[in-house]
Amino acid sequence: MDWLKLGSALVLGLMLVVLFPRAKQMLTQSPKGSGDDWRAFLIPIALVAGFVVLLIMMV
Repeated sequence: MDWLKLGSALVLGLMLVVLFPRAKQMLTQSPKGSGDDWRAFLIPIALVAGFVVLLIMMV
């Protein structure tokens, strides 16, 4: 096995172990989104997706 792949996998595994407790804390203590928050998120995403579809159809 290549040492670079082994080292990369080890670093990635250590990073996940170190970051998991902080990510868990952030998820439990973050405020929940309301309907207005989701709408403000979905409208720009839908517009971008529609623009991409329009560009694909023009080719």
